[in-house]
Amino acid sequence: MNIKEFIKNSRLKPWDGVIVLVLIMSSFLPIIIFSMQQPPETSIVEKQAILRVDGEEIETFNLIEGQATYTYLYTADDGDSNLIEIQGDRIRIKEADCGDQICVRRGWASKNGETIVCLPHKLVIEIQTADGSDMDDLIY
Repeated sequence: MNIKEFIKNSRLKPWDGVIVLVLIMSSFLPIIIFSMQQPPETSIVEKQAILRVDGEEIETFNLIEGQATYTYLYTADDGDSNLIEIQGDRIRIKEADCGDQICVRRGWASKNGETIVCLPHKLVIEIQTADGSDMDDLIY
């Protein structure tokens, strides 16, 4: 069977190829639209990690890319302690004297809205932008 016979016996119409091509091209349309809506790369939003224990704000850490690594030891009145490590624009609980160690295994948090929770100590670390916006995909 040659090409002419195949085309003659095919159920495809002459415009079917054009329609398929238009559909393939239009599938890239959302990528184009959403890439135009991205904020400019020059905008910088500072992130903060807010440490709360039993709902009370204890400390605020600025998360700035490139800053030196440091630790903060939180010790409660009843002796509970958590060693918090801040490394550039991310934060984690490095050590805790709670039994389950879920907060330590949680690892690093760096995006807006992420939280680290230590339930036995009623401790919560929440990442937020300094200006209160919901943006987390900006250049930091």
